[in-house]
Amino acid sequence: MSALAPPLLRVLPSSAPLRRSLGARWALWALLVALVALVLGTLVWLAGRYEATQVQFNLDRDAAAAAADIRSGLARNAQSLQALQATSSDPQEWHAGASQLLREQHEWLRIEWRDAQLRTLAVAETPYLAPLFERFGRSQAQPDVLLACAHGRRVGGPAYSTSYFVPQTDGLGLEVMELCLPQMQGGEITGYVVATYSLSEVLARLVGPQLARSQQASFNEVDGTRLALAGLAQRGSRTFTSQQLLDLPGNTILLRLDSWRVAPDLFPNVLTALVTAMSITLVVVLSLLVKDVRRRVQVEQDLAEALAFRKAMEDSLVTGLRARDLQGRITYVNPAFCEMVGFSAEELMGRSVPAPYWPPELAGEYQKRQEIRLAGQHAPPREGFESVFMRKDGSRISVLIIEAPLINAQGVQTGWMSAFLDVSEQRRVEELSRASQERLQATARLATVGEMASLLSHELNQPLAAIASYATGSLNLLQGGAVDGIELALQRIAQQAERAGKVIRSVHDFVRRREQAREPVAPQALVDAVMPLVNLQARKLGVTVVTRLPSGLGQVECDRTMVEQVLLNLARNAMQAMDAGHVQRPSLTLQARRVRPAEPGGKSWVEFSVIDVGPGISPEVRQQLFTPFFTTKAEGMGLGLSLCRTVIEQHGGALVFEPHVPQGTIFRFTLPVAQTAGAPAAAPHPVSA
Repeated sequence: MSALAPPLLRVLPSSAPLRRSLGARWALWALLVALVALVLGTLVWLAGRYEATQVQFNLDRDAAAAAADIRSGLARNAQSLQALQATSSDPQEWHAGASQLLREQHEWLRIEWRDAQLRTLAVAETPYLAPLFERFGRSQAQPDVLLACAHGRRVGGPAYSTSYFVPQTDGLGLEVMELCLPQMQGGEITGYVVATYSLSEVLARLVGPQLARSQQASFNEVDGTRLALAGLAQRGSRTFTSQQLLDLPGNTILLRLDSWRVAPDLFPNVLTALVTAMSITLVVVLSLLVKDVRRRVQVEQDLAEALAFRKAMEDSLVTGLRARDLQGRITYVNPAFCEMVGFSAEELMGRSVPAPYWPPELAGEYQKRQEIRLAGQHAPPREGFESVFMRKDGSRISVLIIEAPLINAQGVQTGWMSAFLDVSEQRRVEELSRASQERLQATARLATVGEMASLLSHELNQPLAAIASYATGSLNLLQGGAVDGIELALQRIAQQAERAGKVIRSVHDFVRRREQAREPVAPQALVDAVMPLVNLQARKLGVTVVTRLPSGLGQVECDRTMVEQVLLNLARNAMQAMDAGHVQRPSLTLQARRVRPAEPGGKSWVEFSVIDVGPGISPEVRQQLFTPFFTTKAEGMGLGLSLCRTVIEQHGGALVFEPHVPQGTIFRFTLPVAQTAGAPAAAPHPVSA
């Protein structure tokens, strides 16, 4: 016994640390249980608080939506009454339209048509109830109508009265509200439309039915007095309430929504807490088990993530992928390829030649090409090649195929990987672009034909008018027996005929969009060429013509005929403007000056100015002055200034205008100075299409 005592004594002291360890463990478990209980209690309280908050939020949202529905419904009704007044002119027609509105809109009980003094012209009653004022008459509600119409007259729109109670013959009554809509014509009030609303029907018709099925809606005054009610009877304690203020012109009503839901129950939340506690316990147990298999789970997770990443990447591609083994059997297709050909992966896997997406007429060619590819006799081009596939529905698509050998981890080729791009849309766009280009070319040719006709008509007007004038003068000379000036007149006629021919040739060249015959011309020669025609019209209109062309201007590089036409058009426009404006002393000034280049070595210009003392150009006309076919003349074509600017811009210059002080308008245009002998020639200016 004594021999055994020491070992026992040695064992007994060692149990004290064990007991302390067990006590500490139980303390930790008790602390953990208390912490879990605290967390669960907090969770139950937060769940109930959150549920109540959500119920109140949904109720506030429904109240705002109901108020918006009521406002929009009242606005639509006001528009319907405005349309009724606009389309009805006599009482019978108005009564028929009002009766139709009452049958469609149950919230209206009565519609009245009154004149500017509020005398009743016509009345329509709802067909669903007895006449509203059958028992006590309409006179008791007149003050409300007068107040609403007075407010509507001030605001110039619909106005509402305060609500009032109308007793009925069955012992009950209705809470109603008046709408007064002034009828305006020429800024004056010609009458009124008075519509009587039933507040209970407004709630029933204008508030969403889904709200009325789950909640109780009511109209209340600001002090809490209930005016009308809609919805089913109360079920349970009404815990949640939301209010919205309807601020109508002339009246303010409080919309109230009461939810039938009671306060959140404790039992579902406790059950949720218990489930959460069980889940926490299960997580703790699983965490203990996971410690033993952590490395294996980590490897599996990494593998799953890698597979998921690869699958997501393959599914997100818009490029079709297809893998085949060395025998030509399909071993893999991605979703993009299946969507491209219209076949599912199950229908394609394991299929060999002929593939189901090969067109029947091309199957033989595709099979030979695949045999050559699988035999390794011909490597596919790196840039790929185009082919045609047939979808499952029979439609054809164009695809770009890029192929590469499929190599395994040992470096051995096990098949071919192919990538497919659907280029059908690209080919369709290319075809549409080609067709659009053809249509644009055809349109350009048609526009050119129209431009040629308009330009010929306008440009030939002045030489033909001059020929007619000279011919008339010759006839007058012959009738008077004077023959001295006939030869000169015939020469002028020949010159103008030659000028018309030049115009036709120049316009023809202009329409063909090629360079006109440009030559160095002195500014004095350009002005002298048009002066006979300018003087002819100036004498007729009593205009004094002044020319100011200093020496040393040099020569300008231009198409002489077209620039002369520009000068003539601007001079004629100026004289006609002064004649139309009844200017007392009309005068026209044609001048030119040399404009030095802005930079050293730049191009020099000659600026021509046509100045009149007419009434000027109004701001409205300035915005459209150079617009084709815009004219202020009764006989004008509206092409003169537009074509003048086109001609000047073709020469590289610019045509502008500005007011002339103290009176009139100045038109300026510039032409390039001709290159002297030995100077480098400037690049030709491209012709605008």
